[in-house]
Amino acid sequence: MKFIVHGGTLSRSLQSIFSVVTTNNAVPILENFLFNLEDKTLTITASDLETTVSVKLELNDADADGLTKIAVPAKMLLEIVKTFSNVPLTFVIDEENYAIEITSGEGKYKLTGVSADEYPKVNTIEDPSQVVLPSSLLVNAISKTVFAAGIDELRPQMTGVFCEQNDESITFVATDAHKLVRYRRTDFSNDQTSSFILPKKPLNLMKNILMTYKDEVDVMMEYNITNVSFTFENYLVVCRLIEGKYPNYDAAIPKENPNKLIIERSALLNSVKRVSLFANQSTHQVRLKLSGNELIISAEDIDFSNAAKERLACNYTGEELEIGFNAKYLLEMLNNVETENLTLEMSQPNRAGIIFPYEENAEPTSESILMLVMPVMLAN
Repeated sequence: MKFIVHGGTLSRSLQSIFSVVTTNNAVPILENFLFNLEDKTLTITASDLETTVSVKLELNDADADGLTKIAVPAKMLLEIVKTFSNVPLTFVIDEENYAIEITSGEGKYKLTGVSADEYPKVNTIEDPSQVVLPSSLLVNAISKTVFAAGIDELRPQMTGVFCEQNDESITFVATDAHKLVRYRRTDFSNDQTSSFILPKKPLNLMKNILMTYKDEVDVMMEYNITNVSFTFENYLVVCRLIEGKYPNYDAAIPKENPNKLIIERSALLNSVKRVSLFANQSTHQVRLKLSGNELIISAEDIDFSNAAKERLACNYTGEELEIGFNAKYLLEMLNNVETENLTLEMSQPNRAGIIFPYEENAEPTSESILMLVMPVMLAN
């Protein structure tokens, strides 16, 4: 096998899929990239069994010469290749002993690959449903939700992002039981109602790749009850869906929230950041006291005699209220609001607070974001 490829193109392609590569002692072949050469198309694949991603490169000069597939040590190859940004690289691979020789200008580098026979095959999705999504919708949906997904492997359904489609909208939801984000678009719909749970790893991978495109691209999503694939440009991402029933997220969202706070996002964010430094380091509890048009944010750590209090001007309508939040969860929400102002709606100190982006006199849009953060019991 012999082929010539541009160093920069190869480097970018390898870096875009490298996050899937895993150090898996049980399946050592997964520490490699799979190179598959057909005519003048080189397909590079990375897999961890649950997620498989492939990228195709069109070559000007290539000759399979008997050997069409080889597994190449991923980390070593990437370290070599990413130093070559503007030069062509010539690969010559011996089909007898899988010796790989890379030539660039005056340099020559040798490493050894392994047989590709044991490399896992890409899951084929039988009888799939299909839908085409604009890349901007997918990037926004992932960015706005994936951070709120859980990490508890004992509750695998909550470690992913729930996707729900119907004839009115498409909705993405993530929650870890402490916080919840619902991202909905009404400018996209599907005649076929469906729902499934997407794992975080392929979503983050896809988001990072799609963000490198300057222009909108179409993403073909194909799915059945066990797997989903995303095809766009020269990439294919295939992953196993998370099994199980997603929790009833609608039941967790309080419907009647008469106490409403409108405040500048950056002012609230910076105040919570400062005050939370003085909070108990195990509970991270900050206290919000609302009355009139004044918000008092406070925290204390009795063990170390630390305390902080700040006053902020705000627009508040509702009864006098005192509520506690975990500062870490609250800051995660505030960091993901893009508008200058936000609305925090509450009902009671023991009910969740709901955050919405807020723009005065804004026209209704097809995009809606709801962020929910659970309160913590206030210590007297």
